[in-house]
Amino acid sequence: MMVPLDPAGKLSSQRRIAEGDTVVVYERHDAMRAVAVRAGGVLQNRFGVFRHDDWVGRPFGSKVHSSAGGGGGGGKKGGGKAGGFVHLLAPTPELWTLVLSHRTQILYIADISLVVAYLELVPGCVVLESGTGSGSLTTSLARAVAPHGRVHTFDFHEQRATSAREDFERNGLSSLITVNVRDIQGEGFPEEHRGAADAVFLDLPQPWLAIPSVSLMLKQDGVLCSFSPCIEQVQRACDAMRSCFTDIRTFEILLRTYEVRDGSLNSGTANEEAVVGPRPQKRKKFTPSGENSGCTEKTSSVLVRPCSTAKGHTGYLTFARLRV
Repeated sequence: MMVPLDPAGKLSSQRRIAEGDTVVVYERHDAMRAVAVRAGGVLQNRFGVFRHDDWVGRPFGSKVHSSAGGGGGGGKKGGGKAGGFVHLLAPTPELWTLVLSHRTQILYIADISLVVAYLELVPGCVVLESGTGSGSLTTSLARAVAPHGRVHTFDFHEQRATSAREDFERNGLSSLITVNVRDIQGEGFPEEHRGAADAVFLDLPQPWLAIPSVSLMLKQDGVLCSFSPCIEQVQRACDAMRSCFTDIRTFEILLRTYEVRDGSLNSGTANEEAVVGPRPQKRKKFTPSGENSGCTEKTSSVLVRPCSTAKGHTGYLTFARLRV
């Protein structure tokens, strides 16, 4: 996960793949999957058959080609493209967010980046989180506080907590993350964390119920972030924060991505034709050789345009600093 996994402090991206590792198999930017490497394991996709044994010993980031034959059972499903390949990537927090099992609605990179920045997380920090959910944010929090910090995450749902704990163990994050089962809205954070947290993150349906406990857990000048999908939740949370917090501010991130690809445009009117197409003509003019003199020269270009689908509202992020 791009954090130290052993006493030597070697990063996962610099290690070689071993049996039992989780690898993100990258087909293209919108087609990835997490795969646990096991002896004798086989991955079969549209690009061919890939044997896990061929991955062991390779560094993360390797490009691997499909096996010849592959015992694939013919037919449309059995065979892949001859000479197909995939890349084997380390499960960084950014990639893990895209491939993890969705047990709940998750936070994505745009929101996560603002959370990590505004919580002022640095190596060694202690963070309290409620609730754990699918663990998308938790992995990024862990990387931010590594190698000597700690994330204590809480979820009231025991099965979700167990599944998240197993994910963290598989990805080598157990030394950085402690998973607990607790109803923070009803019980507050455990007394053992009083005055010990540098930052607190809340993703709760009624965050205002937990805010009195948060004020006791934070160190002097500590920072709180509350994530809520509805503005009414934000209003009630902000009202509860005013008694103990200052510098209260709320953000909503709307992310717009762009597609970059090779293409060809007609020179001279490239920008116009890329949008509205060529102008209509009453008749075509021909040269003596029979070539169409009205055609403009084709040139190779890089096209950059907004993606046809864009993520809309995810939620509101409210930050506040403990009043001194």
